[in-house]
Amino acid sequence: MKDRMIFKKDLKEKNELVNIVLDRFLPRKDEYPKQIHKAMRHTLFAGGKRIRPYLMIRTHNLFSEKNELITEIAAALELMHTYTLVHDDLPEIDNDDIRRGKPSCHVVYGPDLALLAGDALLVNSVELMNMIEMDDTLKIKIIKEFVSTCGDRGLIAGQMADIMNEGKKGSPEILEFIHLNKTVKLFQLCTKIPCIVTNPAKENWERMERYGYLFGMVFQIVDDILDIEGDEKSLGKTTGKDEKSQKLTYPAIYGLEKSKATAQQMIEEADEILSHYGDKAHHLRLLNKFILSREL
Repeated sequence: MKDRMIFKKDLKEKNELVNIVLDRFLPRKDEYPKQIHKAMRHTLFAGGKRIRPYLMIRTHNLFSEKNELITEIAAALELMHTYTLVHDDLPEIDNDDIRRGKPSCHVVYGPDLALLAGDALLVNSVELMNMIEMDDTLKIKIIKEFVSTCGDRGLIAGQMADIMNEGKKGSPEILEFIHLNKTVKLFQLCTKIPCIVTNPAKENWERMERYGYLFGMVFQIVDDILDIEGDEKSLGKTTGKDEKSQKLTYPAIYGLEKSKATAQQMIEEADEILSHYGDKAHHLRLLNKFILSREL
C-alpha cells in the first residue's frame, strides 16, 4: 500500500508537469476554428495515466536530475501517442466508443473531425519538438527517432498488420511484428531518448533498449489479458473486443496461463536490468510492479 501511494503521487506530479507543457503549447479550445481544437483536447486531456511520458522522465533520471528538457520532449511524445489513440478508435479501424473512460473523439465530434484531430496532434508533436530549445544536432536526432517510430516502418506498420490479420490464425512471428511495431517501439522511444539527451556509457544504451522492449511487451501482453479478464470501468475502455474482432493476441496464440507466465518472466528481467542503477531506479521498479498488475 505504501509503495502504491508513493508511486501514484510521483506519477501525478510528473503528469501535471507534462500537462502544463501541453496546455501552454496547444491552441485554446475556443480559438477559431474551435471545433478542431476542442476535439484535439478531448482525448489529450481525458485523464490518461501518461505512462509513456513518465517512463521517459524516470529513465532520464537514471542519468540526470535536470527534468525541464525531458519533460518538454515527453509532452511531445504524448501528443504523438494520443494521435494513435484517436485514429485507432475510428469506426474504420478498431471502432471503439470508449477511451480513457470517456466517449472516444469520433463519438463526440464525428469521424471526420476525429481524423483531422489525430492528424493535427501528430503534426503538433513534431512542431513542439521543433520549438524546444536545445542543440540543433540533438534536436534533429530526436525528431528523426520520433518520425521513424510512428511511420510505415513503426506504429503504422504494426496497425496495418493488426488489421490484416484479424480473423486469421496467424503465427508467433506475425504476433511479434504487430506488438513490436504497434506498441513496443513507442516504449523503446521512451527509454532511448534519455540516452540521446544524456549520452551515457554504451552499456546503458543497450540496457535501456532491452528494458524498453521488455516493458512494452509486458504492457501489451497484460493489455491482451485484460481484454479477456479485465473490468471495463476500471480500465476505461471496452473489453472483449479482441475476441469479437478475432485479433491476433498473446492469449490467442499461447493461451492465458502462458501469457501470464511470459509477462512475469519479462518483468523480472526488466527488474534485473534496473538493479544496475540502485536507488535511482526505485520509481521505475515501482512502475514495473504496477504495470504488471495494472494497479495504477
